[in-house]
Amino acid sequence: MDFAAKRGWFFLLSALVILPGLVFLAIAPGLKPGIDFTGGSTLTLGFADGVEQPELRVELATLGQPDATVQKLGDDTYFIRTKELSVTTKVALLEGLKTALSPNGVVELSFDLVSPVVAAETVVNAFYAVLAAAVGIFIYVWWAFRNVPSPVRYGAAAIVALVHDALIVIGIFAILGVVADIEVGTMFLIAILTVIGYSVNDTIVVFDRIRENVLTYPNRELAQVVNLSISETLGRSLNTSLTLLFTLLALLLFGGQTIREFLLVLLIVVIVGTYSSIGIASQFLIAWEYGDLR
Repeated sequence: MDFAAKRGWFFLLSALVILPGLVFLAIAPGLKPGIDFTGGSTLTLGFADGVEQPELRVELATLGQPDATVQKLGDDTYFIRTKELSVTTKVALLEGLKTALSPNGVVELSFDLVSPVVAAETVVNAFYAVLAAAVGIFIYVWWAFRNVPSPVRYGAAAIVALVHDALIVIGIFAILGVVADIEVGTMFLIAILTVIGYSVNDTIVVFDRIRENVLTYPNRELAQVVNLSISETLGRSLNTSLTLLFTLLALLLFGGQTIREFLLVLLIVVIVGTYSSIGIASQFLIAWEYGDLR
């Protein structure tokens, strides 16, 4: 299949997917921040009676904390993150949980406030982590492909695919924040950092085959080499992605609420990352080679 000849369609499709997300980022405005970014309170509670995670979430919503996140730490011990609680609100919350779920008592093991300033520092540190990873990836790919003509293009193409994948994920969550009231928190940041690894991993699989074929067939046009390389790696890429998709879907359907945001990001990334390694990174090399970017 002549993938190279269809690079304009690949770029157009990506633009049509990214554009709505950028619009929502600009006018919504942006992503809907969760408690991790807006600040809030954290509670570690021990229940004298047996309490299940789903019923604890339902009761927290009934008591006016529908956005609370719940993480099980041990037998009947839970870590709860809510919007900022005053002393009066916290006491009322504990009494409500005791009455509804644990008549024999609720023990407050810890209580802390999460400052919005700390949350802002988390975002800044995540940005620096992404930037450092992108620079490291660019340098490594440039060095790894030093034996082929114009190795800097491979590093640049890997970064373009990475940015492409990240923009699609962020844009989708900007839309979901308005349409489905989905918030983003620290798990979203962790997932975005994971995007970098998976996106580049899938791209490198295709690039490595391009490198081998460039050295094997030095007289062939780059477009022919890229088409051959994509055809040779397509089956492997699809098999890997489908295997991971089935696993993520199972976790998404039967896993806990705490990691659902993380799994949703990964689900999108697997699909987008597989596409971008074929339709963006590889086509970017060809577009640069034939002057399409001028």
